[in-house]
Amino acid sequence: MRAVGSAPVEAAGALVWRVRAARLQVALVHRPRYRDWSWPKGKLDPGEIPPVAAVREVEEEIGLAVVLGMPLPGLEYDLSDGRRKVVYYWAARPGGRSDDAPLRARPPVRHADRAEIDHWEWFDVREAARRLTRRADGRPLDALVEAHAKGRLDTRTIVVARHAQARKRSLWGGTEDDRPLTGLGLRQAASLTPVLAAFGVERVVTSGWERCAATVAPYAAAADVVPQVTDGLTEARHDESPARVGAIVRGLLDDRRDAVLCTHRPVLPTVLDVLAEHSRRHVADALPRENPFLTPAEVLVAHAGATPRGVRVLAVEQHRSPKAPD
Repeated sequence: MRAVGSAPVEAAGALVWRVRAARLQVALVHRPRYRDWSWPKGKLDPGEIPPVAAVREVEEEIGLAVVLGMPLPGLEYDLSDGRRKVVYYWAARPGGRSDDAPLRARPPVRHADRAEIDHWEWFDVREAARRLTRRADGRPLDALVEAHAKGRLDTRTIVVARHAQARKRSLWGGTEDDRPLTGLGLRQAASLTPVLAAFGVERVVTSGWERCAATVAPYAAAADVVPQVTDGLTEARHDESPARVGAIVRGLLDDRRDAVLCTHRPVLPTVLDVLAEHSRRHVADALPRENPFLTPAEVLVAHAGATPRGVRVLAVEQHRSPKAPD
């Protein structure tokens, strides 16, 4: 019987993949307590959001710092105590030399106790499917294999971020371009750092207005990345020329680097329209459609890849601001 009114137990992990001798391989972990082979994963820490937990758990369990790619099918099942467990998965690649910036922005992690994980190993996907103890764990693997077969596994990300909470216009005596973040907004900005690092952000593009620049400043400092500040993403310049915003988004789609674009609520419809134009139909339908589109410090992660029709957005996901530390 499911526990009435109990919150689900949330966990996150990743299918870490590589290609060796033209064969797709994935990393499995062995848990001596359960005598099973499974994906690296673990429970979310208090206030943590799934993608941040996924990269932390992978590094703790197999010692590899990874960059997340597209989301994969998750799992849900009942625990012995009646609670529901929800597990989120992503495709992920080991970080390399080109990922130095986001890896620098991550805090150090502890490594899993050998009583929890005593071994991990790369397997060709067919052998991995045979080794997996839980049949349900094959669902995200099937999706990974299908994406690879279609040439859609090697993706890059464009993270669209709305600036963190700012002082109200009615309470600010300055101008629109220097209206600052609130105390909560500053904490929200700081809490975005591990989120952007999880998706491998190497390029920071932001409106020049203070509330946007301050939102991405903690990540830029941690990753040692110089932000690209553009007035074209401000509310005023967008009103003059939405086409300029469209050109910026299309430029990010054509760039091979993972990027974050930070802007304002009134600019978001133009950003989303361009992403929709370059998306598969079901992906476009998943984009936010109603005002305010994103809440303060919320992010939309668009996973883009090369297709015969050019660069297309293959998947999207949204993440609200993590619980900001006090």
